[in-house]
Amino acid sequence: MAVLTSRFADGLAVGPNLVESAEGAIRQALAGLTGPADLVCFFICGDDAEDVAKAGRRAMELAGEAAVIGCSATGVIGDAQGVELTPSVSAWAASLGDARVKTFALESLRADDRFVVIGLPERELDDRVAIMLADPYTFPTDAFVEHSSEVLGNLPIIGGLANGLQGRGSVRLFADGEVYTEGAIGVMLSGPVQVSTVVSQGCRPIGPTMVVTRAEENVLLELAGQPALARLEDIVSALDEEDRELVASGLQIGIAMNEYAERHERGDFLIRGVLGIDPEREAVAIGDVVPVGRTVRFQVRDAETADEDLYELLDAHLAEGGRVDGALLFSCNGRGSAMFGTPDHDALALRDTLGPIGVAGFFAAGEVGPVAGHNHVHGFTASVLVFSTAF
Repeated sequence: MAVLTSRFADGLAVGPNLVESAEGAIRQALAGLTGPADLVCFFICGDDAEDVAKAGRRAMELAGEAAVIGCSATGVIGDAQGVELTPSVSAWAASLGDARVKTFALESLRADDRFVVIGLPERELDDRVAIMLADPYTFPTDAFVEHSSEVLGNLPIIGGLANGLQGRGSVRLFADGEVYTEGAIGVMLSGPVQVSTVVSQGCRPIGPTMVVTRAEENVLLELAGQPALARLEDIVSALDEEDRELVASGLQIGIAMNEYAERHERGDFLIRGVLGIDPEREAVAIGDVVPVGRTVRFQVRDAETADEDLYELLDAHLAEGGRVDGALLFSCNGRGSAMFGTPDHDALALRDTLGPIGVAGFFAAGEVGPVAGHNHVHGFTASVLVFSTAF
């Protein structure tokens, strides 16, 4: 059943006939609006890529005059629940009034030793946000997002990496009647639309904050003047058994996004994975390049921490004021049942905190969203685009 709101609504349909499910989900979402849809987003999980494409074409037909984007996925979110690895379609419809909605399709071309991305809309002063869905196998999402400020300035980008149940080659992207098997698609929202982002990385700091005093590329050699591995061993030895198990199952590191903050606590870091150690050099390799002088702090992640982090960020968002009307949710496919024991966790967290609003999304192979004003690609993250009305 669709969530009824005046401006935003969602729909969900589960079943092996993807075309019928697409019809059901889209019609549910459109029926929840009190006015015409300006933007429709949909997400399809299916066993066969061609069946997914057929369902996507049907969804785009039913969207009518609205701008429309969508993608394949290994799981979808709608109707306050998640559906993983099961044929299903979720849809989301928005009536955006005087806001401008412009879809785009991105293609990456190799030029000498670098990639060039074409297809991005011209930047306008009143652009509010770009929603992007990308094929992780054919589009250089990490590089594009990390360098997006060179072209887009401080414009936030939010979205996720699409996927398919058959992996490489099964990704399908949809935008305004067209089906794409590579690249990225999205939509630019401009003008009088009030949007904000919530990016929950779900980690808890361990040990002290430390300044990187020596590094080579993504290898940390010294932290606070001591060998990085020795620093890490000291931190781990001081932990209780439960936290040591979390370290063993997947240690993370946080890179402080504001060097001038008096304290660096949870939520103040960009989270990256610890890839391994080099005992000979007493070094620690991580999933990013951190220059000398930056502040870092090791982190752990578990279901309890991720739950707490998401609820705290959503509650803090509500405390800033305004009425939340709708949201798009891009949740990592490593969350859901794998982390929480249920695919519904993130969808229910939004329902619990933001209320019975129109929310849909999908389980992504990587999530895009800003941290401290800079766009990044994340893992094990819930990235949320929130639509509000000022009081």
